[in-house]
Amino acid sequence: MATPNEKLADSLKVLKEQQYLGKKIFQSEDFSRIHRERLVAAGFLMEIIKGWYLLSNPQAIDGDSTSWLASFWEFVSVYCNTRFGNDWNLAPNDSLLRHVEHTVTPRQVIVNAQAANDNILNLKFNTSIFDRRTKDIVNPENIVVKDGIRLLSLPVALIQSSPNFFKSYAGEATIALSQISDPSEILAKLLEGGNSVVAGRIAGALRATKRPDDADNIVQTMRRAGYAVTETNPFEAPPPNIEYSKQESPCAMRIRLMWESMRDDVINAFPESPGIPEDIDQYMADVDDRHIEDAYHSLSIEGYKVTEELIEKIASGTWDPEINESDKRDKDAMAAKGYYQAFITVRDSVKNIIMQDSLNPGEIIRKDHRNWYQELFGPSVSSGILKPYHLAGYRSSAVIITNSRHAPPSHESIRNTMPVFFDLLAQEDEPSVRAVLGHFIFVYLHPYMDGNGRMARFLMNSMLASGGYPWTVVRVEDRDGYMQALDSASTLGDIKPFANFIGDAVERQMLINSEKNKIKLPTN
Repeated sequence: MATPNEKLADSLKVLKEQQYLGKKIFQSEDFSRIHRERLVAAGFLMEIIKGWYLLSNPQAIDGDSTSWLASFWEFVSVYCNTRFGNDWNLAPNDSLLRHVEHTVTPRQVIVNAQAANDNILNLKFNTSIFDRRTKDIVNPENIVVKDGIRLLSLPVALIQSSPNFFKSYAGEATIALSQISDPSEILAKLLEGGNSVVAGRIAGALRATKRPDDADNIVQTMRRAGYAVTETNPFEAPPPNIEYSKQESPCAMRIRLMWESMRDDVINAFPESPGIPEDIDQYMADVDDRHIEDAYHSLSIEGYKVTEELIEKIASGTWDPEINESDKRDKDAMAAKGYYQAFITVRDSVKNIIMQDSLNPGEIIRKDHRNWYQELFGPSVSSGILKPYHLAGYRSSAVIITNSRHAPPSHESIRNTMPVFFDLLAQEDEPSVRAVLGHFIFVYLHPYMDGNGRMARFLMNSMLASGGYPWTVVRVEDRDGYMQALDSASTLGDIKPFANFIGDAVERQMLINSEKNKIKLPTN
């Protein structure tokens, strides 16, 4: 008779066959009852609603929403295709958010379909689908399928969106408008439907985003066609005045908008910059003094189990994995070794920043950050824990953030967006803004498959150095507040909690250093 483990292994083989088809969402009929019940009991499948299941992590703790949030849009696609065939699409506002690559998983998504029954389908972790009945089938030429989701085309979604969209999602509306490269794209649809009120709203929005010629074109064309158009500005406040390149992705535009809208809150949360230190040797000695503490807390935040003794042993050069094979395969030890090597490289970047006034700090980091990453993971690759391709650079697949509704942008967007990120760093004059927004936006983008938090804290401290602020450690005891503040910035667009968190930590370290080195702090 087969043992329970052997039976589970048989069920996992069936699950693996389904996964080979690229599926993370399953229906009851994908498995026999025995296999399905066995996989649910073992935690490899999670029930979403009756008859629908999600690939899950059996080691996840109760209440972990990561698997569901990572698969939310796949469920929407598979469920709606199963129920409505090709007769469905996201509602206009939701279509716009998908067009501009909005990164936050919605609490509720609205789906339009003829066969809908105006019902709310409650799903896992306070999410839901509202299926809204419509009278007519949407013309197929007005539908765009993106990542399996049926969207209204961008011009049609803008025309049908609610006026409130421009108030509730001003940044997203600005990005959506920027994707309309020529007014003829939207004029044809406005004329087709005789949308004189909407034409006035779109023209007002274009004028508010510094496109007066396009606004005039829409108003004049509609009037020549016999429609009475009154231009109205749908934005509640003036949208950010940012120059966009037609070649930039929505993601790149978004980080420009975030930088512009968040920088004042960062400046207000920070102590005055001490300025580049006169005693460079003393500054670098303070950086060196922080290494063991910094490595312990930074690695612990990421879940590694390391001790200060191990870190000190690695730093002193007395740790030798060639002698002890078990050390060579120790993931935690290799992470500590990589952190030490990366710290030395970051230290060189910091010294360059405070010694070379002619070099822009952002440009130094643009050049050096790849070396940091390669040093960070070099030992794990050398030992065989990771494959060499892990050192190649920016990620080439999706990543998820545990229990966050923020889903980092697609890997296709990263290569377009990272140069814009470093441009923003290089163009910024305020060291506090470089440090806080540099850290936040780096983890918002999550450009690497792993190590993003460590890289972001290295970047933060390098940019703190550009203002003479001390190397500042984010302590593992403060992990929950730190992660919540980052998530608030990512999902709500509120940078204040994170700016205050880092500003307070920097101010505490400034006080410690001033007492140790008898330095007088600057006064406002």
